[in-house]
Amino acid sequence: MSYKVTIIPGDGIGPEVADATKAVINATGLEIEWIEKHAGAEMVNRHGTPLPDETLDAIKENRFALKGPIGTPIGTGFRSVNVELRKRLDLYANFRPAKTIPGIKTRHEDVDLIVIRENTEGLYSGLEHMVVPGIVESQRVITEKGSERIIQAAFKIARRYNRKKVTVVHKANILKMSDGLFLEVAREVSRQYPQIEYDEAIVDATAMKLVMDPSQFDVLVMENLFGDIISDLTSGLIGGLGVAPSANLGDDYAVFEAVHGSAPDIAGKGVANPTALLLSGALMLQQMGEPDAAERIRKAVTKVIGEGKRTTMDLGGPCNTKEYVEALIEAME
Repeated sequence: MSYKVTIIPGDGIGPEVADATKAVINATGLEIEWIEKHAGAEMVNRHGTPLPDETLDAIKENRFALKGPIGTPIGTGFRSVNVELRKRLDLYANFRPAKTIPGIKTRHEDVDLIVIRENTEGLYSGLEHMVVPGIVESQRVITEKGSERIIQAAFKIARRYNRKKVTVVHKANILKMSDGLFLEVAREVSRQYPQIEYDEAIVDATAMKLVMDPSQFDVLVMENLFGDIISDLTSGLIGGLGVAPSANLGDDYAVFEAVHGSAPDIAGKGVANPTALLLSGALMLQQMGEPDAAERIRKAVTKVIGEGKRTTMDLGGPCNTKEYVEALIEAME
């Protein structure tokens, strides 16, 4: 079977890690036609927008997209392309697994968590205005529909991946109406999945418990801002954003991305680590119905990093990007 995938190289090291990821995925033997489109700062100069319509249309046509890191100005400038993609394509579920890779030194062993983050509501709705000079108001939007579909997504993912427990993370002790609604919906949805344990945890306590003992959690689901923070925390438990995959899922489309920065300081030097985007590519193959190819990539990553002899320098090895990719492809043969 052949596939068409939209690939967005991104900024900084994005084109390098995108090329590396394509090379490894192609080595699985799958027939994939890569449709390259662009987004980011350069597109603002060319098209007046960081997300041209032709890029969005290509994702809609092909349904699957793989995206490298895209820089976002802080405080000023254009709106985040990541946020815009999620809203325009209704990619309401952010799927962030965090699994220990042998060979990467971490505080805890055998971390194996999934964070499910609501992607379209909360404070990231972007509803801000200046009330009077010196006072800005931001609206945090939580809806019954948005809550219901992200909770459903969490339980369905838990069932698909044979997980035992779903923990709903909240701040309903303070945000009594908004997070109160989120919890009310979660309790109702949980009754549809009696085979999966249901749990609730306050977000600040969750952060502390994750640092102390992440094994007490399995699948965690939460609103947008909490999910942004907690998913980066769980990435830190496995070695950082450089080895953390991510997927943005909707009912019709899916975008898989590296969530780390564009690292302009090392762009073009050939030393970037493509692991995060590569593992995101493995998630994409899984979603496309190619679990064997996805598992071959994950096993190759585990083998090469575990041996520690042919990894990129940020992982403690002597290799550049090209040499690391060659080692991964050899590990799949």
